[in-house]
Amino acid sequence: MSSITIVLADKYFKKDPQSSDLGRKIVSEGLAMLDELGFEEFTFKKLADRIDSTEASVYRYFKNKHKLLVYLTTYYWSWLAYVIEFETHHIEEASAKLDRVIDIICHAYDLPKILDLPSLNISKLRRVIDNESDKTYLNRQVDEINRKGLFTGYKELCGKITSVIQELKPEYQYPKALVSTILEASHQQTFFAHHLPSLTELEVNGHCVLEKQSADFIKHTISSVLKNSET
Repeated sequence: MSSITIVLADKYFKKDPQSSDLGRKIVSEGLAMLDELGFEEFTFKKLADRIDSTEASVYRYFKNKHKLLVYLTTYYWSWLAYVIEFETHHIEEASAKLDRVIDIICHAYDLPKILDLPSLNISKLRRVIDNESDKTYLNRQVDEINRKGLFTGYKELCGKITSVIQELKPEYQYPKALVSTILEASHQQTFFAHHLPSLTELEVNGHCVLEKQSADFIKHTISSVLKNSET
């Protein structure tokens, strides 16, 4: 089995980083440094030093570090959408399909190796999503970024999951709001468990692995919301 390749549109970069060894190194080492340092402490100068290159070379691929973060988060959401399609296309029953989707977005499901990314570490990418992805849209430039279509990957993923909710409960009024809420919860609750544990019952060293706890919480939330919508 071979790994998949995610192809992103050129609006996410100045030069396609997948087109050269240097570009791929910028992305993979940039991801590693974002995981290690966090967005605030990460700089292109530090990245250039890490890969034994120059800042100018990094800037040829990405306008700034925020664009690199948007690229990485979009890459992740696009990968997740592919995984969901691959793992659920054969499931006919809507509730079973939704359960599988939730396990996938929470990483509580053992994915086959064919769904690995060849140049990015999924564990690091997931941690960056948990810790940094809010910064792609919680800023004053969000409307301009949105007009440029840079949130397309996230919107398409939300749309894919929304269609499952509509299949399960076509009369429910707020499927998009529910899906965007559970997607945020899938990484925010993990963040809280690691850094702000008083805000969640999920535990890093709890009775079951954190990903399973997160999936159970989201399944309970969706089930309660959809059941209460009947009254």
